[in-house]
Amino acid sequence: MSKEKDMQATNPNFPQDAAAPWYKHRWPWFLMIGPVAVMIGTGVSAWLGAQQPDAMVVADYYKQGKAINQDLRRDRVATELALNFEASHDAQAGRLNGRLASGGQPVVAPFHIRLAHPTLPERDLQLEALPDAQGRFSAALPILEPTHWQVVVEGAARDWRLARSWSPAKQGQLVIEADAR
Repeated sequence: MSKEKDMQATNPNFPQDAAAPWYKHRWPWFLMIGPVAVMIGTGVSAWLGAQQPDAMVVADYYKQGKAINQDLRRDRVATELALNFEASHDAQAGRLNGRLASGGQPVVAPFHIRLAHPTLPERDLQLEALPDAQGRFSAALPILEPTHWQVVVEGAARDWRLARSWSPAKQGQLVIEADAR
């Protein structure tokens, strides 16, 4: 037996000192990084999912489809009238000046201009334009944010519609022509 003990003492495969506990080795910690990262990611994802409610795109798809068809009908009326809207924003005077024409002839009937903010509905603007005999109008318009506005020009009776996006900081002039279909 003493011979076996002597072999173990001199053999490097059998260290005499007791092995260090597992937590003092780096490999177990290195192997745990992946599962711990997955657990943290799962927790963050679950928290984000609980904080943000599921939003329906549209509650009533049929009603929304009918509204789209009605908008398309109004676009077709604008095309039949060959409407052309031109406007520019005078920031210093706080006015939107422009002209509305139908087939080259001025439109003298009142109409509405709606500027929809891309993300904040409370910043949407509704203007009423009262054109003169040449179809020119001027409406009070406060300073616009340098963002991408959705502009909708429509008749007072909502029988026609022109729509386009507009960035006042990039495009000084706003021109909307009805589709030539």
